[in-house]
Amino acid sequence: MASAAFEELVEDFQFLEDWEDRYAYVIELGKAMEPLAEALKVSATKVDGCASQVWLHPKVEGAVFHFDGESDAMIVRGLVAVLRKLYNGLDVGAVLAVDAQAELGRLGLQEHLSAQRSNGVRAMIERIRTVAAGA
Repeated sequence: MASAAFEELVEDFQFLEDWEDRYAYVIELGKAMEPLAEALKVSATKVDGCASQVWLHPKVEGAVFHFDGESDAMIVRGLVAVLRKLYNGLDVGAVLAVDAQAELGRLGLQEHLSAQRSNGVRAMIERIRTVAAGA
């Protein structure tokens, strides 16, 4: 139930043989994201539960979910980019239907993330789901 952009990401990951290549690709995805405006880096957009600083700025336009985000850590910024590919453009009902852990499992990320990073990803997913549920 992921977005088309995420399906493309899954295909890209299938061509990357080892974790180092995938890790570098995730970092590149983060570098390619537009930076979050400084005015949006406030306590209301900060995600608790992440080892690094993470801000998510969700928007629901009509019934379509989008979010922007940023982190001060390169790999986490890349993980924000991955989550954007998973969720952006879905309607809010579809956001709630996404099994994020299963979808991310298709990328093989969980087995290579530290416990702290995994907790941070879960915290970001929970924030996304909370916003979508309230829309």
